[in-house]
Amino acid sequence: MIRMLRIFLFFFGLVCFGLGGALAVKVKYLGLHPWDVLNVGLYQRYGLSIGSWSVICGMVLVIVSLFVDRRYINVGTFLNALLIGPILDFFLWLDILPNATNTWTDYLILLSGIIITGIGGGMYVAAGIGAGPRDGFMLSISDKTGLSVSKARILVESLVLIIGYFLGGPVFVVTFVYTFIQSPVFQQSLKYFRKWLGALERKHIREETGHLESCG
Repeated sequence: MIRMLRIFLFFFGLVCFGLGGALAVKVKYLGLHPWDVLNVGLYQRYGLSIGSWSVICGMVLVIVSLFVDRRYINVGTFLNALLIGPILDFFLWLDILPNATNTWTDYLILLSGIIITGIGGGMYVAAGIGAGPRDGFMLSISDKTGLSVSKARILVESLVLIIGYFLGGPVFVVTFVYTFIQSPVFQQSLKYFRKWLGALERKHIREETGHLESCG
């Protein structure tokens, strides 16, 4: 039961992450997260789709991490790399999300996307099935270089942002405040769902123990 709930939470988190990313892409002129700047830049320069480039970049990071430090790679990492991009493309293909209006409402759309992405990230990490390829890659870099995780993240995302910018990706003011909004949402989501799953597991153990004692 708990295992199935974790699996559901993991996949629902991926859906939320993809939906949030799609919302942000709809108003991309305001700026995107560095990794999305790269994906959009690659899409605009070479075609395919934004989600396809998300998959390609994710799998490249998985392969690199396998050689650098495979401790952070598991089945959830592969699922994350392979599914979030198609989910994002699917929501864009449905054409049900609000379009940019070049008014203040675009900021609300982007804020909604950032919050939904943060909640989704907390969900799939709390499920305990595996972190994303980007997180695993930055943890690997941190271990190998001796840098703190935050410094490794800044280094990697700055490089990604520069590459995405020169590819023509959308860089604007929101790009530089993205993390300050998404990270706290992610942390609160992760904390809440870990606590919720922990409470359910403790309740399940008590019920199993009570059942065994009654049978005995």
